[in-house]
Amino acid sequence: MLNRRRNERNTTSHETSLIARGTVIRGDLRFSGALHLDGRIEGTVLGEGDDAMFTLSEHGQVHGEIRVPHAVINGHVTGDVHVSARLELAPQARIDGDLRYHTLEMAAGAQVNGRISRQAEDAQRELTAPDAELDEAVPA
Repeated sequence: MLNRRRNERNTTSHETSLIARGTVIRGDLRFSGALHLDGRIEGTVLGEGDDAMFTLSEHGQVHGEIRVPHAVINGHVTGDVHVSARLELAPQARIDGDLRYHTLEMAAGAQVNGRISRQAEDAQRELTAPDAELDEAVPA
């Protein structure tokens, strides 16, 4: 199930940044496009733009908050995670902190040690009233 969705993804941005295994970043990180983390970040990870995609490999670690629209997590996060669109937790994912998401796919083996809550939908949209002409044109 997880592999099928991975192939269906189509992000509008083709820019991908890679933080390699063994690399440690201390401080907040802002990115747009896609970010793949095999290393470690000690600080906040912020995805800018509706198409920002964060991928945390099984070797990756984040010690701090994550705020992104889309994420695939398969590593260790110590801190709160806020995903405004879609979150995929792979089998080796471990989150020690609170999790807020809109859409969640969680594989067997993934762990969340904290509160899990779904973000509420935006306010419901009201439909416009039908035109009076349409009401009169329908025969009984």
